[in-house]
Amino acid sequence: MVQEGNSKAFSAFSSLRRFAEEESGKAAEAAAFAAQEHCDLCGEPIPPEHRHLLEVSTREMLCACRPCSILFDQKAASDGRYRLIPDRRLVLEGFEMSEAQWESLRVPVDMAFFFYSTPAERVVAFYPSPMGPTESLLKLSSWQELEESNPVLKGLERDVEALLVNRVRGAREHYLVPLDECYSLVGLIRTNWRGLSGGREVWEEIGRFFGELREHSRTATREG
Repeated sequence: MVQEGNSKAFSAFSSLRRFAEEESGKAAEAAAFAAQEHCDLCGEPIPPEHRHLLEVSTREMLCACRPCSILFDQKAASDGRYRLIPDRRLVLEGFEMSEAQWESLRVPVDMAFFFYSTPAERVVAFYPSPMGPTESLLKLSSWQELEESNPVLKGLERDVEALLVNRVRGAREHYLVPLDECYSLVGLIRTNWRGLSGGREVWEEIGRFFGELREHSRTATREG
């Protein structure tokens, strides 16, 4: 009788242990699923490298899985509310921008991005800051002058592509990039900025960002 009782107790303990292990496994799976990024449209898990959609009216960016990005690549599918952010990256060689032209763009720092905003019905200028993206006043005539000197800018996709200018520490780099690349730079600066000058870490991260951008960009001329 004692042996039978021990056997039943052991069986019950084994069942409880299996149940606990199963529940622990389910919890781990749930935690892993929650930690993954998900498509903001259908909820499916997505890899770290994925496409984004832009809600044009709010400039909010949504993560998109491959099927949803293919769907929204057809402009008619979104009725104009959403735009799929493209993935082309160009480093622009021979880009013409004089010091006077840069000053006329009224950007208070040595880094900025420019894109055509459909809601604003004009080209807008933003620069990254520790507080996030900050808009700078931009004269239309200044942009038109820059566009005439660099016809490649006429090919910018409205709302979703930008001219990214890097003049930090003597650099003179110009890129045509997806808009989400600009916001990645903004996020990097906001996350890593320390004190008044930013600190060594943020400048190392900025250097790494532009190094990787150059590596993944095709070369184009200012003529396009």
